[in-house]
Amino acid sequence: MRVAVLLKAVPDLVEELVLDEESGSLQYDEMSYVPSEWDDQALEEALILKEESGAQVTAIAVSTGDVDTMLFTALAKGADHVVKITGDFDASMSNWQQARVLSDYVREQDFDMVLSGVQAIDDVDGQIPGLVAGFLNWPHASVVTEVRMGGDSKVLLRQEYSGGLVAEIEVESPVVIGVQAARKPPRYASVAKVRQVAKSVAIEEVSAGAPAGPAFADIQFVRPVAAGRAEMIEGDVDAVADRIVQILADHNLLRRA
Repeated sequence: MRVAVLLKAVPDLVEELVLDEESGSLQYDEMSYVPSEWDDQALEEALILKEESGAQVTAIAVSTGDVDTMLFTALAKGADHVVKITGDFDASMSNWQQARVLSDYVREQDFDMVLSGVQAIDDVDGQIPGLVAGFLNWPHASVVTEVRMGGDSKVLLRQEYSGGLVAEIEVESPVVIGVQAARKPPRYASVAKVRQVAKSVAIEEVSAGAPAGPAFADIQFVRPVAAGRAEMIEGDVDAVADRIVQILADHNLLRRA
């Protein structure tokens, strides 16, 4: 069983997004990137499959920025192989374009299953798994919380629905799966281990052309303007209470007897 895991680097929201105030465009090259948290869940589920059934796990990323650390971390966690797809790409590359590049590579390999995070924080549209499945003409299931191997090339899935409902699905491989959460929290790889792997293992690089197709339109970003300020009310209890009552009255939120 050969499992491909699609990884994507996304802006680190712990830090400020870098914005060009004149053009209103994001400065992608000046931002810090981290692995998409849902892709990290997909990698963990693939590694659990490896432990249970001996599956071979390959982590794949499109080089829209610095993805090397993310791929070395995947190796440090237990992936067998990592691939970086290079080309004339940048961080504004659309999901449609990324899915085309990824599916072209997967089609040339002998994978039985593709796992991807159900969505990513920089778009939250959940398109990558479905688009890859469409390009490959493979079955697809998303919002999955458990992946297990069945008999005779069958794959058993648990899929979440709204209202707390869960479905158990049996599907033939090859299949593309969008993972909502792994059965266990993603494992930790220490910085020292990642550095050790980076010194001893090479990332396979595969070049690809930038596909023609839908891309992001030019969008202007602006910083939010503060609409008001918080009022800090000082004084004793009676003074604070009187001020609160006055504020409620000023906003017609107080019904007087």
